[in-house]
Amino acid sequence: MLEYLVTLPRKTKHNILLATDAALVVISLALSVVLFVDTAPVDELLRSTLPLFVIVPLLAVPVFLKTGLNRIKLMAFEIHDMRRGALAALAVAVITSACVFFLGLDFPRAAAVLTGPIFLSLHLGVRTIGRNHLLSRRLGDAGRIPVAIYGAGSAGVQLLAALRQDLQMRPVIFVDDNSTLQTMTVSGMSVCSRAKLEALVHEGKVKRILLAMPSMNEQKMRKLIGELSDLGCEVHALPTYNELVEGSGLASNLRPVTADHLLGRDKVDLETPEVARAYAGRRILVTGAGGSIGSELCRQIILCGPQRLTLLDHSEYALYTVSRELAPLAAMHGVELVTRLGSVCDRHRMTNVMAESETDIVLFAAAYKHVPLVEENEIEGLRNNLFGTLTTAKAAQQAGVERFILVSTDKAVRPTNIMGASKRLAELAIQDLQTRSEVTKFAMVRFGNVLGSSGSVIPLFQSQIAAGGPITLTHDKISRYFMTISEAARLVLLAGAYSAGGEVFVLDMGTPVNIRDLARRMVELTGLTVRDENNPTGDIDIQTVGLRPGEKLYEELLIGNNILPTPHEKIMRAEEACLSQIEMMRILKQIRAAVSANDPDALRAIIRTSVDGFHTADVGLEDVV
Repeated sequence: MLEYLVTLPRKTKHNILLATDAALVVISLALSVVLFVDTAPVDELLRSTLPLFVIVPLLAVPVFLKTGLNRIKLMAFEIHDMRRGALAALAVAVITSACVFFLGLDFPRAAAVLTGPIFLSLHLGVRTIGRNHLLSRRLGDAGRIPVAIYGAGSAGVQLLAALRQDLQMRPVIFVDDNSTLQTMTVSGMSVCSRAKLEALVHEGKVKRILLAMPSMNEQKMRKLIGELSDLGCEVHALPTYNELVEGSGLASNLRPVTADHLLGRDKVDLETPEVARAYAGRRILVTGAGGSIGSELCRQIILCGPQRLTLLDHSEYALYTVSRELAPLAAMHGVELVTRLGSVCDRHRMTNVMAESETDIVLFAAAYKHVPLVEENEIEGLRNNLFGTLTTAKAAQQAGVERFILVSTDKAVRPTNIMGASKRLAELAIQDLQTRSEVTKFAMVRFGNVLGSSGSVIPLFQSQIAAGGPITLTHDKISRYFMTISEAARLVLLAGAYSAGGEVFVLDMGTPVNIRDLARRMVELTGLTVRDENNPTGDIDIQTVGLRPGEKLYEELLIGNNILPTPHEKIMRAEEACLSQIEMMRILKQIRAAVSANDPDALRAIIRTSVDGFHTADVGLEDVV
């Protein structure tokens, strides 16, 4: 029966609630007679006032419809939200009193007035019983994860309301560090201290902790996450207030705590007025717009208020996805959004796109970046990463574009793989173009691994943990620099603002993170444990499978030591040696011939002799740790 009621159309449910409230009006009239009338026999008074039991409900129904009393979703009903019910109750009392007066009925005025409070009590009681004992029974406790909400403030209360309708999670208690709240009940759920939370976790009564403190800064949040993860319980966090504004609902925006909280440093504040000034009112082209970095660049650029933003990608689906996401944001900020399919290797296409878009600034984020894949497909890797960059850069120079910013990688520094070598060659080609550029300023941005980008280690570990393991680690000593997607995109935009031509910009990324430590931390933050010699009964095994082709134990950001400051204290500017025009032309001619001949062996030989510091990853590995 309950399942049948739940599946009824929304309009039918509204009518059932309306009929229920009309019936409650009749019950309220009867109770007012029984409880408050002692001047006449009750049965006689009921017969004499029978018109009230017909007229009052009929007149009250339009009022209920007007106030929307029947449109309050039962699962979203909160007993403290009484505004509509109070208005309806007032209407019932007024209608009853008016009917008694105009019909001249022998009905005490006090009893007529009291029909309002009686109706309100019955209304709230029926709705609460329906929510707590009928619909909640449908959800059931079996299979729903018991969760504690950390933070009994407004965000926590809103999250509780959302979770009461959730089929996966069952809120059991609030946790708050404010001692004055720890003896209170908030929205029908008690508030406890962190010590009580620890006991509940150990007893298995809480399986997940939801952090509902979106205003807490990153440093305090990381500290709290570290402390809570030691309880051996899965920890999830609400987004920040800005993310909540752009997102959907509280429950759907809960996200597992990932390595984004474990950078080993504070996020770098890259909010500067130079960015807004550099891009406001300009016409900007982003290549690789459907990728992780490219799409984030587009999001941040729109907020700067450019005149036109052109998105270019060779993947139809990626371009469709990002354009669909960005269209509302662009419309909100009055930005013209243009989408263009095409390859950066196509000279005619790039020339036409530059011309029709009247491009002022090019942000070049198009690249093949997955090391093992490019290692196996070196011809296409060089064609795209080197000649695609050069083709687009020359088109920008020919079109008189003001700035061209190349997104590069730390793997370009003393590379051990084709992907890194292709990006280093692209850097050299851009530096060479700068020496002959009178209008266009060329610059490069070099950074390490980006958290959450496609192909990065974080989503790989997440999927392996979700599958029950094992986590595959290439080497126990492997380490990487990490930065967030927002930091990476902002760094690119700052390079466009600071560039005078030919520089390499890098971000102070703190201390490299050991990947084994990162994997262990990610396991622990999901409430699981690592299986090893000290814990043979653990949940997730970490297996070392050996370095992949072309993989380094650690990455570097700089080739030399010639570091210059920028207006931002956390951003460094490197001036690195570049090849002569003749030498660059010779290398490009040789590589172009090897690519045209589809000769990977010749291509590798050219790279070994042409890219400074290039060495294969299987030579001298222990010397680089």
